[in-house]
Amino acid sequence: MVGRRPLGQRFGWLWAAYAVSAYGSGLGFGAFPLIAVLALHAGPAEVSALSAVGPAVGALIALPLAPWVEFRRKRPVMIAMDLTRFAVMATIPVAYAFGRLSFVQLLLVSAMVAAAKIAFNAASGAYLKALVRPDDLLVANARFESTNWSSIAVGPPLGGAAIGLFGPVTTVVADALSYLFSALGITAIRGREEAPETTGKSPVRAGALLDGWRHILGDSGLRALYLNNMLVAGLIMATEPLLAVLLLRQLGFPPWQYGLAFAAPCVGGLIGSRLAPRVVARYGRHKVFRTVGTLRAVWLIGLAFVRPGVVGLATVMAVELAIIINMSLFTPVLATYRLEHTPKHLVARTLSAWSIGQQASIAVFTALGGLLADVTSPRTALTVAGLLILTSPLLLPRHDQTSRHEPELSRSHS
Repeated sequence: MVGRRPLGQRFGWLWAAYAVSAYGSGLGFGAFPLIAVLALHAGPAEVSALSAVGPAVGALIALPLAPWVEFRRKRPVMIAMDLTRFAVMATIPVAYAFGRLSFVQLLLVSAMVAAAKIAFNAASGAYLKALVRPDDLLVANARFESTNWSSIAVGPPLGGAAIGLFGPVTTVVADALSYLFSALGITAIRGREEAPETTGKSPVRAGALLDGWRHILGDSGLRALYLNNMLVAGLIMATEPLLAVLLLRQLGFPPWQYGLAFAAPCVGGLIGSRLAPRVVARYGRHKVFRTVGTLRAVWLIGLAFVRPGVVGLATVMAVELAIIINMSLFTPVLATYRLEHTPKHLVARTLSAWSIGQQASIAVFTALGGLLADVTSPRTALTVAGLLILTSPLLLPRHDQTSRHEPELSRSHS
């Protein structure tokens, strides 16, 4: 069972550090769109631009970081990225207190946080692969996924209440501090980390920047899952700023209800992530990818039918619950497959390429959604996103390309 299988003290510290930052991010869920709407009186295009430009610029910044992360010990990289996020997030409440907070600052902070997140995730994925046995990867990833969704279940309602009581930047303070505590948790991990293998070539050469994409696109299973993930993630995340404007401004939902609409369904994340190892053991990974990958895409269209009041709140919660159950089951299986099918000398670059592609997709779809909402309405943009995501199952692997073994890949990539 996910909750009972011991993975060792070092994994425990890594998991604890992840939990601290996850719960801080849960408190700050949707904080930037909320600040833009409530404090800076931004419209749909500006809110969508905030959610689009930050990840896009962050992905560009993270691109040259991938080889740098690959050829360094991963714990110092994770600590550095946590401290970077703490420092840049802390500038927001300071600027707000002095009446100097601006939309440009939100954009810059969003970009820096996005870049640091990509580098942190690449380092932590490589560190996890070295930390636990191959047979325990799915259990470990399911624990991270469970923690992620439980943090979103608890965080947004508390964050919404805190914003109502203390102002729009309150949750940003909590989020910033969570990165500081995460860095302390990672520092507490004992044991010497092996130095990464090098090839004698410069790790920052032009070719090294693209090695992650070469690996992904050269593996038929990874390629299909990568393209599917970009489409699904981009369209789902594009709805966040649209819903912020629709619910908060047009339908008059108070901030605490906005937080509740996304928090309560996250209980489904606990269900899906805990079921993942059992479902894979019973039905096989390929069937999980095909079936669950399809089920997570069919519900988004329901957001186009949100109405004011209790019925509208229940609609958002029902749609989110259905999406989250399937996403939380799918994600740890995908994360495990990705690690198993990537050799050690390419893990950081592959995970960086994956995150950069996902962030770029989110940026593009969010920007397009914001423009469409500005020309038409947020509800129309939500409808288009809900229809487009129905095509995503076409990109899932058509045949069983998910055998358990890690492929023996040539080191010519590096």
